[in-house]
Amino acid sequence: MAEIIFIGTGSGKTSLSRFHSSFLISTSRYNLLVDAGDGVSKALLSQGIDCTKIDGILFTHLHPDHYTGIAALIVQMKMYNRKDQLDIFVNSELVDVIKNFLINSYLFPERMEFSISYNQLNDNNQFKINDEINVLPRQNTHLTPISELPEYKRHSFSCSSFLLGVEDKHIHYTGDIGNKDDLLLFREFNPDFLITEITHINLSDILDSLDEDNLAEKIFFTHISDEDGERIEEFLTCLPDNLVKKFVIAQDGLKIPI
Repeated sequence: MAEIIFIGTGSGKTSLSRFHSSFLISTSRYNLLVDAGDGVSKALLSQGIDCTKIDGILFTHLHPDHYTGIAALIVQMKMYNRKDQLDIFVNSELVDVIKNFLINSYLFPERMEFSISYNQLNDNNQFKINDEINVLPRQNTHLTPISELPEYKRHSFSCSSFLLGVEDKHIHYTGDIGNKDDLLLFREFNPDFLITEITHINLSDILDSLDEDNLAEKIFFTHISDEDGERIEEFLTCLPDNLVKKFVIAQDGLKIPI
């Protein structure tokens, strides 16, 4: 049986109680890590997950709490004598950024005992990872404000949300988003699960944006700061019982059968 394991559920603000947001999709034949921010190696170790067993890493965008742990993670894989290829999945505009980041971390392909395969994702083009997992990326508005700064026009500001197909389930992972409209990027698929960050939106936006009669089976809150507890509890206490049971405050180490 496939499962989701929340590796970290914290926001971009470093916390002693939560690692930065990341989760693992584990199936019978593939382990896909979604985002690998600062501290991800320790986060995986704390969950008892062997980093050499991760088959691929999928990136939403390149804020440090979502991607800069990749270099340290590859170092750990080297130290534990990884031999198998590592797959990296990222928007086509960001492939060279990650390649250069690893080179500038002195991780040279010629000195590695395992290869890295870069798989370029493009918006609205479904990518099949294997027979169990596929990914449909769509751009959200998280980085739109800074993309409009004229002095940085030559940079890419790709920021993806994903519809993850795992066996017979659809999972909408928002990643970091810009406004409540981003919650509707995959509305036509009626996702079974919604995993949404809560740092950059109001919790009430979830109910305002989605049809209460067609809410996902479960909605998981992640990207949670230490200060967020009070507003989450306030939000949940205002909901009727039939809705409260749909919401889950994700904690590091939470495992969800798919």
